[in-house]
This record gives sequence, C-alpha cells and structure tokens, in this order.
Amino acid sequence: MKNYIKNRFALTEIGAKGTIVAIKYSALKSLSYMMPIMFLMYVIQGLLGLGNFDFKISIIVFVAIGLFMIYVINKDYITTYNETYKESANLRIEISERIKDLPLSFYSRHSLTDLSQTIMKDVETVEHAMSHAIPGFYGFMINFAIIGVLLLVGNIKLGLAVMLPILVSMLLSFLSKKRQTRATEIYYKEQRKSSKMFQELIDLSTEIKSYNLSEKKKKDALEFVRELEKYHISSEIGQVVPITLTGIVGNFALGFVVYFGLTELISGNINILYFAGYLFAAARLIDGVAAFNQYYAEMMYIDSPVEKIRKLKEAPTQVGSASELNQFDISGENVEFSYLDGKKVIDDISFKALQGKTTALVGPSGCGKTTLLRLVSRLYDYDSGKIIIDGKEVQKIRTEDLFKHISIVFQEVLLFNGSVMDNIRIGNLSASDEEVIEAARLANCDEFVEKLPQGYDTLIGENGSNLSGGERQRISIARAFLKDAEIILLDEIAASLDVENEKYIQQSLNKLTKDKTLMIISHRMKSIEKVNQIIVMNNGKIEQSGVHEELLKSSKTYKKMIDSSKKSEEFVF
Repeated sequence: MKNYIKNRFALTEIGAKGTIVAIKYSALKSLSYMMPIMFLMYVIQGLLGLGNFDFKISIIVFVAIGLFMIYVINKDYITTYNETYKESANLRIEISERIKDLPLSFYSRHSLTDLSQTIMKDVETVEHAMSHAIPGFYGFMINFAIIGVLLLVGNIKLGLAVMLPILVSMLLSFLSKKRQTRATEIYYKEQRKSSKMFQELIDLSTEIKSYNLSEKKKKDALEFVRELEKYHISSEIGQVVPITLTGIVGNFALGFVVYFGLTELISGNINILYFAGYLFAAARLIDGVAAFNQYYAEMMYIDSPVEKIRKLKEAPTQVGSASELNQFDISGENVEFSYLDGKKVIDDISFKALQGKTTALVGPSGCGKTTLLRLVSRLYDYDSGKIIIDGKEVQKIRTEDLFKHISIVFQEVLLFNGSVMDNIRIGNLSASDEEVIEAARLANCDEFVEKLPQGYDTLIGENGSNLSGGERQRISIARAFLKDAEIILLDEIAASLDVENEKYIQQSLNKLTKDKTLMIISHRMKSIEKVNQIIVMNNGKIEQSGVHEELLKSSKTYKKMIDSSKKSEEFVF
C-alpha cells in the first residue's frame, strides 16, 4: 500500500506513510457516522418492545459513541492536515535536493518557468489533494467495503439494492477517467503556456517598451487569456457531466431500497426497523458516493502535476565515485557531444591542456568552444569518448570532488540578490572578510565598490540589476580568485570589460594561474597571442593546435580571425 501511494502521487517515503495514516482515520470517521444510526435503531427497537433495552446501558453507549466520534473526527482533521503540510515541505525539499544533483543539460532541455511551477504550483496542487481528496477517496472505499459486507449479511436482497447502483455509479466514474483526464490535461498544459508567456512579458518588458510593442503584446495576452478561459470551461464541463451522471445513478439506491424493502416488509421477511436501517444506510452511502466522485475528479486533475513531479524526481543525475585529484593535466580522447537535435556540437575531438600552461580555444561562433568547457567541468556529460584528469575519467568522478578543483567564469554572469560581499564569498564560503576584499581588489572590484552606498555591504538587486555588465563580470572573476582552484575555465570574461579593466585583470590572472591549468575562450585575438597553446575549432572539430606563429601558417580559420580582429580594431565610425 505504501509503495502504491508513493508512486501513484509521487510522494516522499514519509509522505506516503502519513497519507496511509490519514486514510485509516478517514475510513474510521466514515464508519463513525453510521454509529448514531445504529444506536437510534437500537433505541427504537427497545421502545417498540422488539428487543432487550436497558436505559443505563443506552446512556453509556451514547456517551461512548459521542466521545469516539469526537476523537476520530478530531484525529482525522489533525492527522490529515499535519501530514499534508509536512509532505508539502518534504516534497519540495526532496525536489530541491534532486535539482541540486541534476546536470546543466537538464536545464537546457526544460523551461525554468516550468520548473519553478512544478516546485511551487504542482506541489501545492498535490498538497490540496492530500488534504481534501486522497484520504477521503480511499477512506470511502474501505468504509464502503465494510458497510457493504454488513448489509449483505443482514439481508442479501436489500444489500444488493443498496450496493449495485452505487457500484455502477463508481464504475461509471472509473470509466469516465479518460475523458476527464484529457479535459484537465489540456487545460493544465495551457496554464503552463500562460505562465511562460507572462514570465516572458516581464523579462522582456524593457524591449517591449523600447520597440513600442506594448499594445500588440497586450492584445496577444488578452487573446490567450480568452482562449485559456475556454479551455477552463471545457475542463469543468468534462468533469461536471460525468460526476452528475454518476450521482444520478447512485441515487437509484434509495429507490431500490424503498421498492424491495416494502416488498420484503409486506412479505413479513423483515420488520420496520430493518427497513428503516437500510434506508438510512442507503442515504448515508449516497452522500458518501457524491463526495467520492468529487474526490475522484480532483485526483484525476492532479494526474498532470503528479507526472511533472515524477519526471523531475526520476530525472537522471550525474553519478561518480569519490576521487582525490592531485595532478591537473586535462586530456580529451575522441570526445563527442550533441544537444537535442542529434547534431554533433563536439565531433570526435582529442586535445591536451597541461597544468601550469594556458590553453586558448578560438574559432567562429557556434563551433563548440563553450560546450567543450562545459564538458571539461562536467556541467554536461559527453556522449562518447573520454575526458581525463589525473588518470581518472571525468564522468566517473563524483561531481563535488571535481567541482572543488574547478573555477568557472562564463560570459553570462548570474548573481544573487545579496550584498557584494556575499556574492563574492560564494567562491569560498569559509573565507574571511579580508580574503574577500583581497579577491575583489585583484578583480578590480574595489574601484566601483567604493562608490556604492554601503560599500561591500550594498545590496546589488536581483541578478545584480544595480550594477553594470562590467561590474557584474568583475564580481564573477573575484569569485574565481577567492576559490583559487587548480583548474580555471574562462569564457569571454573580457566581453563586458573596458580595455583598462581587462589589462588590470589580465595582470591579476597571470599571478592567479601560476602552476594551474588554465583554459580560456576569447574573441580578442591580441590577448591570446602569447599563450602556451591555441586550439582552433571549427564546426565542432579541432582544425589545428599550436602557438600563434605556427597557426598563422597552418590554419586558415585562425589567419582569418586574426585578420578580422585587426580590421575591427582599425574600424572607425
């Protein structure tokens, strides 16, 4: 049962156990609602002289039933909501832990808006079902089975009169699942599209205003919302119609009991109390089946969110063995890699980047330079071949053991909405304030930090929105200085820097990179002319490798890039 609940609703181990407890109390609560009816029948039977009746015992039983009902109802409420809120937290924590271990390739294949919706909205949807539907659904089924057996034992004809219409009603609910699920799934997907659309409108608000697209985008958004409303109505109708029909069928139980009960009563097979008891039972179960249909509708509604959560939890993570790295030469052997469309971005390349040396990657845009750095750092896993560090294949090294030896500065800088000090300290969380400030000085951050209102304690806004592109880039470089890792990967770090800052940071890098493995990507050809090795890439392959003078003679791509760089430097508006 536990594994079924866990897999059916993509819950955690603790959440599945808690849900089972909630189901048990829900079943007990449903059964407790039958007790007053049974007690009333006992009292009436005694008053009519149809059986033994003891007033004192009746009072004791009445009080016991009342206390039992209070306990069960209270326990059901507390258990259900406590387990729901605990699972809401546990499920988000489990998803977060999973996300932490996912490779960068996962994010390139999935929308970040969709991912955030899964963590927040989908978990909330499952949370609502846990508190309002799942325990009640399974609790009713348990209660129905127990009451059904008792009714059949008491009188098989009247028992069938109650049970059959309700069973048919439940069967129709199950048979309508495909229709209901299809309707809710379409609406769910359209809701996801709306989230992405509004996220895009917010992210691109500057561009929308600057290109005078406000009215057009407003019109597009209103049209989409109108279409979304149609899907919502269709979804509701897709659920309301089956629920209404099954409710009508379930109500036949009361009519059947009246017809067959009167027949039995006239024949003398039962007394008036039996007849009344089956009427009460039919009425109670009809109420229960109405709630059951609503529970079932909500459980079908959460199928799509549950599937999203399940896929996220089952997404493959990067695995590896604990490894100690002491030497940091990097070598690649016949490495291949593709993104989504199967087209090779890295196509059977072999290379070496030696410790204590600087290796530059150059080539046209889209040739695979950044991808290669991502493969070296295991942000992505290559499809075939090998990348080896200290005799160990990168894909077999535990990621935390690999990452602690690598500093990466990419062209696109992402910062947290915190202080300058906190953002730099990400490079080494145990660093002192003095060490952070020294790293900032090496990255030439002190020049702009001194002008900030609170200096290093100044909040920089979401993703560094209060800073310029060059200032954000320098904070990213300061992180690398602070981490002081043995392998340093730099991707177009000078793209957002002016010439003066680039020169200053280059001098700092020369100190930082002593005895380390440095791989850099740069379109400023002048800055890489004196490096130890230049690897020229084109169309995912390595065209040539060597030093500047050699490549001018042996590589057409390199010669063309040098010539283009000179023309760019000489260009005047």
